[in-house]
Amino acid sequence: MNVLFAASEAAPLAKTGGLADVIGALPKALRAKGDDVRVIMPKYGVIPETYRHRAEHVGYIMIQLGWRRQYCGLERLDVDGVPFYLVDNEFYFRRSGLYGYGDDAERFVFFSRAVAELLPLLASSGFAPDVVHAHDWQTGLVPMLLQQGYGGDIGRAAKTVYTIHNLQYQGVFSRETLQDLAGLPDEWFTGERLEFAGGGSCMKAGLLYADKLTTVSETYAQEILTPAYGEKLDGVLRERQGDLIGIVNGIDTESFDPMRDAALAVAYRDSLAKKRHNKTSLQRGLGLQERQDNGGYGGHGGHGGEGAAGKDMPLIGIVSRLVDQKGLDLVEAVLEDVVRDGFQLAVLGTGEPRYEQLFRSYASRFPSQVSASIGFDDGLARRIYAGSDLFLMPSRFEPCGLGQLIALRYRSVPVVRETGGLKDTVPPYNEYTGEGLGFTFAPYSAHDLLFTLRRAASFYAQTDHWAALHRNIARTDYSWAASAKAYARLYQELVTPLTPQP
Repeated sequence: MNVLFAASEAAPLAKTGGLADVIGALPKALRAKGDDVRVIMPKYGVIPETYRHRAEHVGYIMIQLGWRRQYCGLERLDVDGVPFYLVDNEFYFRRSGLYGYGDDAERFVFFSRAVAELLPLLASSGFAPDVVHAHDWQTGLVPMLLQQGYGGDIGRAAKTVYTIHNLQYQGVFSRETLQDLAGLPDEWFTGERLEFAGGGSCMKAGLLYADKLTTVSETYAQEILTPAYGEKLDGVLRERQGDLIGIVNGIDTESFDPMRDAALAVAYRDSLAKKRHNKTSLQRGLGLQERQDNGGYGGHGGHGGEGAAGKDMPLIGIVSRLVDQKGLDLVEAVLEDVVRDGFQLAVLGTGEPRYEQLFRSYASRFPSQVSASIGFDDGLARRIYAGSDLFLMPSRFEPCGLGQLIALRYRSVPVVRETGGLKDTVPPYNEYTGEGLGFTFAPYSAHDLLFTLRRAASFYAQTDHWAALHRNIARTDYSWAASAKAYARLYQELVTPLTPQP
């Protein structure tokens, strides 16, 4: 099976979020099962030179995009055993970032056109995909373009899969822009086709024209069929419901391995004592107070200043984009109580100024309890996963989430809201049966968040329950193995559909 992944980012070449982690890891897992999976992405200026200089020129074509006739080069390099194709056009991609430019519509229509129109060149160099697997809005036009013949006979023969990583980001642009760039006639801009909110939607094109649709957890696949989560595309999704499946993400367990992670103070797997060494190291590095375990939980509230700072309360980790989607308005509502209770908090992320300032303010007021690192630092992220007792993700919605999976891999107990992939990957701890991996709450409520944190702290103070939780976590598989098997089965069904039995 030949499968071409088309995506706008991939680790370790260029990354802004979880999409890059998926594209960096899933092809490796699929290749391990015997499929020839390759990735095509833009050749960004931010790709490290250690990779850029290894890329070999395959060939080029010219693409007519509106009034521009643009060079489109194709280069190839191998990354961790996976062949990557880089689409070369310095005008569009040799910039200091990946997204957020005024001409993003033109940049990613060009990329989608390139994916389709480069297929004959790929075939002539020895790789003709049976399946083209497109990801998120930046490649949403690809299934439609292939259906319209932009990839020639190779493109028309290929089956297409389109994965929604986050339905909120849809690539909506003016009708005039998309019509000009994609060369589409007026009849393509109706409610039954690409029209959306008076313009055109790249995401909608993927939803309408791909042979199969996937999203990144089973619960999110159900949620997006409703008006509450469907981002005004729930009607389209309900029409395609028979072709939509949810396959939960995994993580790269070789990259995220506390036994081999050079960023950590002490290597460990299931040793709580060694994990505690990493907690102490994190506290020292962030200026948080080191605490002695006094064997008890000191109750809630009623303390001024630094709160119950002497208690051995859990250290809560947050590694996140600091945006509303992540439930940070709930955190804001309970943060004063959290500090008074004696929790410690280590925050790493960047996003909305409101939340950046919130955490900076608390770090200034309570320096021995709260640390706020605004920005992104991969090494610090790993130290927070390793050093935190609890990992907080109270998201408003979460298609899958990788943070909770990495936290589990580093034996940090997740505290999550029951939505999307968080619900699918973090079954709640049951003190009566001893089952579960973390602490969860369902209503989008600050009261329920605070109650759940306090409940988690009560079990943190009870050695037998805490040890039971960690035993459960140690038995969990966080890898891509099961998900890769599901994707491989989907590809096989597309290319060689089962014959109905008489």
